[in-house]
Amino acid sequence: MPLATKIKPPTSVPASDGTLWAAAVARDKSYDGKVYYAVATTGIYCRPGCPARLPKRANVRFYASCAEAHAAGFRACKRCKPDQPSLEKQYAAKVAQACRHIETAQDPPKLVELATAAGLSPFHFHRIFKMIAGVTPKAYADAHRHKRVRATLTRSASITQAIFDAGFNCNGRFYAASSHVLGMTPTEFKSGGANSAIEFTIGQCSLGCILIAASATGLCAVLMGNDADGLLQALHDRFPRAQISSARRSFKKLSNQVIAQVERPGSAIDLPLDVRGTAFQHQVWQALRGIPSGATVSYAELAARIGKPKAVRAVASACAANPIAVLIPCHRVVGTNGALSGYRWGVERKRALLAREAKSKAKKP
Repeated sequence: MPLATKIKPPTSVPASDGTLWAAAVARDKSYDGKVYYAVATTGIYCRPGCPARLPKRANVRFYASCAEAHAAGFRACKRCKPDQPSLEKQYAAKVAQACRHIETAQDPPKLVELATAAGLSPFHFHRIFKMIAGVTPKAYADAHRHKRVRATLTRSASITQAIFDAGFNCNGRFYAASSHVLGMTPTEFKSGGANSAIEFTIGQCSLGCILIAASATGLCAVLMGNDADGLLQALHDRFPRAQISSARRSFKKLSNQVIAQVERPGSAIDLPLDVRGTAFQHQVWQALRGIPSGATVSYAELAARIGKPKAVRAVASACAANPIAVLIPCHRVVGTNGALSGYRWGVERKRALLAREAKSKAKKP
């Protein structure tokens, strides 16, 4: 009996045959694990992203699972191995294991050590780690040490001991980078920012009250609302022990630049920022700054851009925690259906900002 007569038709697939065939032709890996195609003339089933030679459309059947394909009499392709975890999932598992190793090691592991444990070459491991985690292994280790030292400083009796407990072999090296790591000196951070000076001004813009605050490093808060007292309280809550004072006259130029972004969005601006958050939040905030004026992306698209497509909720939380309105444009992130939901400073302000940016973009030649 010819092989083709033994083949059972698919019981269920997640999309039309035309869509699935187009995915197979394009070798679209986004369909891998969701559907499989089988070839009647070879008796083999594959992932849509399989790099093998494309069969004739007339010989192709689609199945929703490996079990269905097996039950229909097909065997797994030895090239794309559809009955095993995808290469991307295998890499993700290796990177997750490396992250756990970095987080639990007393001293930052060497790249060669991490690559050997993953069974990959140092070059290949470095590439897939950055692709999946969004940062290099060294940057991830540094971020984790910085997080550890921030936590340790608040409970350690000695700053030096806290630095060494966090995995720094030389306190001089940490002090050299402390302003970048902590946003202030270790002594100031340990005391809750008691000696960190922050200037602020509160003004009016077309969207209501706006508070602009800056440390010696750069802008640390741009808040919008209806109540000036509420905005000032929010600033004190964020920096409970900092020395907060009204801005000097020289601050006016900076505040005017910020307000101009609210009133006339789309113009190029590169102001120094002093943003304090987790490594993941910084990754999301950096991606937000890459969204051009007049454009929007969904939370899912933003998660995919940072290499974490399943971290949609975490991305939304990072957007909600953004302390610098407009300059870190979290208003450019919308729901999958385009809904303007979830804006820290109110949906109406989000709608107004997007409308202004769209209008400004339309005027450009």
